[in-house]
Amino acid sequence: MHIHFLDPYRPGHSPVHRLDARLKLVLALAFILSAGLAPDGAWPAYALWLSLITSAEALSELGIAYVLKRAALALPFVLAALPLVFTLDGQPAFNLAIGPWELAISQPGLERFLSLAFKSWVSVQAAILLSATTSFPDLLVAMRALRIPRLLVAIFGLMWRYLFVLADEALRLVRARVARSGESGLPGIKSGGRLAWRARVAGGMAGSLFLRAFERSDRIYMAMVARGYDGEVRAFPLPGLTGGQWTMLTAWIGLLAALLALAHLLW
Repeated sequence: MHIHFLDPYRPGHSPVHRLDARLKLVLALAFILSAGLAPDGAWPAYALWLSLITSAEALSELGIAYVLKRAALALPFVLAALPLVFTLDGQPAFNLAIGPWELAISQPGLERFLSLAFKSWVSVQAAILLSATTSFPDLLVAMRALRIPRLLVAIFGLMWRYLFVLADEALRLVRARVARSGESGLPGIKSGGRLAWRARVAGGMAGSLFLRAFERSDRIYMAMVARGYDGEVRAFPLPGLTGGQWTMLTAWIGLLAALLALAHLLW
């Protein structure tokens, strides 16, 4: 059974796809860092960051809707910062009545929360764009070319590959359960037992999934070691960046730095 849906990479021939993986990795990290360091409430500057990432999405030919739909999945995690709207001191923006309680939402807290939400949103878009236009092996090679520690790159690589092992074992268990579940043709009668029984079966499947995935991953790792794996990603030496690529890298990093400095000076 195919589990290709786990891989975010989408092959293509767009200008973004053709960029060197090292260049894309550095630019994505620089974009995320500059957006994260921007001051709160710098909405005109935020609009410029959004225009940059939207332009890159358009050039990638993935479709802006494709990236936005996947970036929206990260927004629920921003709710962890929601208490800021109640805890930061400042001028109240408005009051929120919840039954007998009345909560005052401060203007600085609301501004901080919305700023964090926007920064997280555009940062996730940059990460999605990077992963959707660059294959994972190319990303690993780019990380080593940028002198990221070998152990850290090996952890990334094994974590990614064992994610597919875990998903494959989960699909095997689900397929075995479906094969052993009787289906009644009578209307209104569901297969299986009550909710407690289903929960017990799901717990047993989770434990079995962990054991089977652990055993299979150990066999895979021993096979890799037997074939000479020592934690290093083997690849042909990458060619040096051309003058045009260095110019592009310098220009984009300079643009992000200037945008960040302008945001701090004006807001």
